[in-house]
Amino acid sequence: MQHQATHTRHYIFTPAIRIFHWLRALSIFVLIITGFYLAWPFLVAPSSTDVLVQGWLRFAHIIFGFGLTAVTIARFYLFFFSRHDIERRSFKDVMSVSSWISQLKSYLWVGHLNKAGVYGPLQFVTYVAISIVALFICITGLVLYANVYHQGLGGALWEISAWITAQMGGLAYVRVIHHYLMWAFIIFVVIHVYMAVWSGIRFKHNSVDSIVSGYDYHKDH
Repeated sequence: MQHQATHTRHYIFTPAIRIFHWLRALSIFVLIITGFYLAWPFLVAPSSTDVLVQGWLRFAHIIFGFGLTAVTIARFYLFFFSRHDIERRSFKDVMSVSSWISQLKSYLWVGHLNKAGVYGPLQFVTYVAISIVALFICITGLVLYANVYHQGLGGALWEISAWITAQMGGLAYVRVIHHYLMWAFIIFVVIHVYMAVWSGIRFKHNSVDSIVSGYDYHKDH
């Protein structure tokens, strides 16, 4: 007796999108941990002359900060210019009132979510918002970098960084904004992970494994 397939496989995430997703996740994780420590270096007493721990954590923060900046630029490019337009197609749902109603109803366990692209309207708006947050946290991070390192890239960025610093009201405000944007990331990550798992349970597809394999599975009716 032969068993017929009960699910149809759909290709939704390209290798580039999947790789950049996990690189961004790793960068955000490291940046949050090291950022907290740089704001409050609790491992070394204030009177200590041992700056090795602080130096290594600052080094990691800078490296992964540049990593997040590179990924953010790459993701903006892919969204607008990738030949695989499944992310861009989600914009149709944002402009559709019925799609908004459908997604909100699905969160109340009423009906199913039909999407033109890979994201529902609320997902799409949220991802655009966090991408803008990522852009600004990278900009403020580069401004802070240029105010410490005055040669090489820091020197090249000095003039624009000085202008941005002035527009934000001073370097102290740049640090505060950078810190607040980090909290936006923390809140987003918690909700994002929860909703990704919930979506897989609720709809039996478009779950966490799709960002690993690139494929989504829909049950045949």
